[in-house]
Amino acid sequence: MTSIDDLSHGHLEANGISIHYVEAGEGPLVVFCHGWPESWYSWRHQLQVVAKAGFRAVALSMRGYGETDAPHEIGAYTINHLVGDVVGAVNVLAPGEQAVIVGHDWGAPVAWFSALMRPDLFRAVAGLSVPFIPPIGALPDGVTTTMAMEANAGPDRNYYRLFFAEPGIAEADFEADVDRSVRGVLYTLSGDAITDGFLSEGWDGHFPVGETMTQQLVVPPKLPAWLTEDDVSFYVDQHTRVGFRGGFNWYRNIDALPAITGPFVGSTIKQPSFYMAGSTDMIAGNTPANLALVESLPGLRHFEILDGVGHWIQQERPAEVNHALVTFLRGLD
Repeated sequence: MTSIDDLSHGHLEANGISIHYVEAGEGPLVVFCHGWPESWYSWRHQLQVVAKAGFRAVALSMRGYGETDAPHEIGAYTINHLVGDVVGAVNVLAPGEQAVIVGHDWGAPVAWFSALMRPDLFRAVAGLSVPFIPPIGALPDGVTTTMAMEANAGPDRNYYRLFFAEPGIAEADFEADVDRSVRGVLYTLSGDAITDGFLSEGWDGHFPVGETMTQQLVVPPKLPAWLTEDDVSFYVDQHTRVGFRGGFNWYRNIDALPAITGPFVGSTIKQPSFYMAGSTDMIAGNTPANLALVESLPGLRHFEILDGVGHWIQQERPAEVNHALVTFLRGLD
């Protein structure tokens, strides 16, 4: 069992904010980026394993989470801000050196686009659960990503990303009972919700108009083996203190993403790359078409879909993820 008491905590100033980080080990830098609604803590099973393999493992508390600053303006959470945070952190942590970047959930697009935008700084990239989707460029005038999501949902369904879009609505829903929200989202998007018979297939994020997202969540009578009461308490404490606003603001900038990444249309990630996802994870874009895009990356060295695993892959199956990730890291040199 990994002990978080052996990890070192620090703060650095970069990209206009104070960033909290947790680290272990010495050697070439490996930066871990978490997603929603998580924390550096979601890498608790990876940090010391990667450190013992000869690397300096650093997990960031991302913008809007934990002890890292949470700017008030929604526009302060674009992909440029998120990539800029990681770039700034690397420049502070290891001046003049390159890093490997690892990301899960929303942290995966941050990792993918960091590698795409700054190949001079990131020598390799590993994504978990959310595949790399190349830039498409700005959409035609009057067309937005939100409109496409609404059309896909149809008139009778909402979609979790649309539910997150209106400031205050999702916050009120998730903060009404933080303990239930944390238990529900971690369990519902895990492979255990299917194995235990609560769901017949992985939830894709759609739900009836007029309902809230937390109404869709399954709260188990007993936690799965990979999730302890201490784990739940950590996440609950973080989101009780900080709230959910910062994480939701990442979603509120989705319409800005195509234009921001437009200058990189036609380019791809050539560095060594790595991808792992769970077979039941339907909320993160793991469609055959998107997975084919990952498999076409010229530097791809590891591609694996773990059977029966949900969205929280590095927590649900830490041993398999750690073995594959360490093998990938050691093979870089």
